[in-house]
Amino acid sequence: MKYITGIHALNITCSLDTCGDWHQSSLQWENLHLQESKDSLFGDYGIEKGVCIPEHEEKYNVANHIRALLDLLEAGRFSLAQGMNKDFVCNDRYTTEIFEQVLRLSNTPHWDQIDHFMGREYYRDWLQFKQRKNHE
Repeated sequence: MKYITGIHALNITCSLDTCGDWHQSSLQWENLHLQESKDSLFGDYGIEKGVCIPEHEEKYNVANHIRALLDLLEAGRFSLAQGMNKDFVCNDRYTTEIFEQVLRLSNTPHWDQIDHFMGREYYRDWLQFKQRKNHE
């Protein structure tokens, strides 16, 4: 299924109790980043259907904030995902879910970068999670 993800999805309100981004007016909404869900490890996880998008009459499928961040990590776009924990998610309730999903990326070519990024974002919580999962 085609869906909007990345920075555009972070600037659209989703069903989660997360902050998302707040730079909506500075984005170019005519150039939406569409991705195919079957091309991702995450499949249809976290994709919300029939969402209204600024400057568009039609409705789109859109990644929720967690999925949008996971897509950025999967693509190696760490600079756009920076602030994941405190700026975009802003809710510890989702930490375990996020960690479980991120761990699915452990066999990707840039796992070391993802692991480092998660350590910077979540500090000891990430390290303790990996230890509990026996995943160093």
